[in-house]
Amino acid sequence: MKEHDIRTALAPFRLGAALEAVHVQDGLVQVTIAMPRAEAAAFEPTRARIENTLALLPGVKNAAVILTAHKAAPAAQPQAAAPPLATHIIAVASGKGGVGKSTVAVNLAVALAQSGRSVGLLDAEIHGPSLPRLLGLKAKPEVVNARLQPLHAWGLTCMSIGFLVEEQTAMIWRGPMVTGALNQMMGQVDWGPLDIMVIDMPPGTGDVQLSLAQRANLAGAVIVSTPQDIALIDARRGAAMFAQVRIPVLGLVENMSYFTCPKCGERTDIFGHGGAAAEAATMQVPFLGEVPLQLAIRETSDAGTPITAAEPDSDAAAAFRAIAAQVIAGLQAPRPGPRITVE
Repeated sequence: MKEHDIRTALAPFRLGAALEAVHVQDGLVQVTIAMPRAEAAAFEPTRARIENTLALLPGVKNAAVILTAHKAAPAAQPQAAAPPLATHIIAVASGKGGVGKSTVAVNLAVALAQSGRSVGLLDAEIHGPSLPRLLGLKAKPEVVNARLQPLHAWGLTCMSIGFLVEEQTAMIWRGPMVTGALNQMMGQVDWGPLDIMVIDMPPGTGDVQLSLAQRANLAGAVIVSTPQDIALIDARRGAAMFAQVRIPVLGLVENMSYFTCPKCGERTDIFGHGGAAAEAATMQVPFLGEVPLQLAIRETSDAGTPITAAEPDSDAAAAFRAIAAQVIAGLQAPRPGPRITVE
């Protein structure tokens, strides 16, 4: 199923210039139609017929027709380019959830701030925001002159959709709403001058992740994985996404690399060991380091006190500072894109 097929099926409805966009991906179809608010109710039966027509096409798993308010095009005027959010913007990403990406993102950001940089942290996980819990923040951002004021914790300037909704609220939003929220958090927040912005990316390699990677003007990406093969396969896909949009991969982090028993001191490689280092060598990107699986990391994360700040002398904090140092070096000396094969 291709966009041409969808547009052909839409032809009988004579949408003309009202047809704003058609997006097709993996059997999912989204059609955007510009419609004056006053006419939206009368158009609803037609909208439903369009959805039903598209849903019957071979290869279509789901079809959604979204109406957007029609706006008259303003006269073209020269506009100054929007200032960058930070000197360097980096993404912390993973090909799948459950690998501790957000914990790594928070502690990496704190370690970068401890190095003397002004650091912002943007939680781009709209459907599962975790920054409020990881940073111990419960306040609501203020709005000044129609702009959101970020919150501050552990030396970071922070923003998350989780600051605006209750923790138990389910964010049942489709792609355009998610993209709109991300654009607002990037462009309508008084971030102030930043040396580095860390974006905690949503897991996966879908449309939202790709759009964010393209729009945020990223300087590079950090890929987080656990050592086992199933996680590394998804990490490879995540790196491939950045390669396709020509964003350098600053390196791989092996999270939950090993477990050391706090009572007997015996080390156990619960998820295997060294897989991320081997994968980094294959892709010819830096291996940024190992983060152990420790009870203290979980406890400090749940308490809203990142271990890099709460226990700066711990082995885990030292690991995050070493990763931060490599990230800074990578930003100062960008590397060529990774060599990636996705089966």
